[in-house]
Amino acid sequence: MRVWVDLTNSPHVLVMRPLIAALREDGHEVEVTARDFAQTLELCERLGVRHTAIGSHRGERLRSKAAGLASRSMALARWARGRRFDVAVGHGSNDVMMAAALMRVPSVTAFDYEFAKVQHHLNCRLARAVVVPEAIPPQRLHPYGADGKLRRYPGLKEEYYLADFDPDQSVLAELGIDRTRPLVVLRTPPEVSLYHRFENPLFRGVLDTLREQDAQAVVLPRTAAQREELARVGGFVVPERAVDAQSLIAFADLVVSAGGTMNREAVALGTPVYTTFEGRLGAVDEALLAEGRLRRLQRPEEVRVERRPVGGGLRVRRDPRQLVKMILSAA
Repeated sequence: MRVWVDLTNSPHVLVMRPLIAALREDGHEVEVTARDFAQTLELCERLGVRHTAIGSHRGERLRSKAAGLASRSMALARWARGRRFDVAVGHGSNDVMMAAALMRVPSVTAFDYEFAKVQHHLNCRLARAVVVPEAIPPQRLHPYGADGKLRRYPGLKEEYYLADFDPDQSVLAELGIDRTRPLVVLRTPPEVSLYHRFENPLFRGVLDTLREQDAQAVVLPRTAAQREELARVGGFVVPERAVDAQSLIAFADLVVSAGGTMNREAVALGTPVYTTFEGRLGAVDEALLAEGRLRRLQRPEEVRVERRPVGGGLRVRRDPRQLVKMILSAA
């Protein structure tokens, strides 16, 4: 088959990389488009994901988002014309769903957070298949028009795309990390998201608390504005470009994240993790909290970073070809 994969945000590169590789190994032709946003293009380059860069993020205001959706969807449709794709795939990409509909190409949307309502109302109705974790109750997806389209998989998406992952110590040297001192990795809130703003006093309190402890804190910002703000504050390691965040997480003694993907990567890699997410929790995180695999931070002073044995946590690995089968079922 001829498969089109669209990447619109940094985590999508990680999610789709092993699926793209598996598709190609099985003889399918895959072409990838990518949006210039956050570290998406950098990660494509670092992970060797061949791609065509099309469009960029247009800003966080609703009007800007709508304009960006329209312009990039049209640009994607122009690029796809004549390529005769059998199926188009996006992990929460509104753009590829719209473009595929214009081109009458069957499409697949995937996600693991069910309360991004604007996005899902559009994507689930346009898609032929909706790929989600089993943890999300089907009744939560009925309002989006997903009935009859669901392809549900066990576990976390991170357990699939990290299945072949082994941590690389070179990232510690790259960032000047002292292996004798505790290490905490932090991910900033997704300020440009419609469902979660950067007005997160808990996260800022965590940064202040870590200043008082003998811990090395690596903060991974999402945007240039966040990086500039952290630089003004000082006292933290802030990478200037995309780094091997998964290896950082594997070697960390603790992860504190206001987003979802890094939390679940820590769970999948067996690293202790706190969430500071202030939006409505999705079913996947609800299940992880109930199982004790994820902890919810209530107060900044709860953060205590202590050394732990590397590789001492429980890892779960799942075969990404299970997800490939779900994607190809839509063609």
